[in-house]
Amino acid sequence: MMKQNKPVRERRAMLAGMKPAPCTGSYVFCSTTDQEVIVAARERALAVFHEQEGVSFVLAKDVAVELGFDASMPMSRIVLGVYSALDGVGLTAGVATALAELGIPCNMIAAYHHDNVFIPEEMKELALSVLEALQYASSSIDGAE
Repeated sequence: MMKQNKPVRERRAMLAGMKPAPCTGSYVFCSTTDQEVIVAARERALAVFHEQEGVSFVLAKDVAVELGFDASMPMSRIVLGVYSALDGVGLTAGVATALAELGIPCNMIAAYHHDNVFIPEEMKELALSVLEALQYASSSIDGAE
């Protein structure tokens, strides 16, 4: 992905510049309180969250299986190429709403530079089409608010 110097804050500009890019591989959201598993998973996790119920991870599916997690809900990952500002408003809502209108569940994780959209593996191509259409609509005069 091309590095952008300044984060984008304006809603329509974030949506118009999202450049959704599918990633290879499958991911699993999982959680544990087992300290040995936490240590083993932490170094291999895409994301780690400390929650009241335990430590939650986003792991590659093969790693999740190896560590004994339930991998029955594999997710695909789409990275949004826009460098969205952490205080930008509307990107997550726009993406989630567009996907929800077609019954596509999504889990969003905002990293420092890019937002990551996780969708059920079998819906990856449909989700990508929806996001590309949203980007196009946001880029056109007719798609402006």
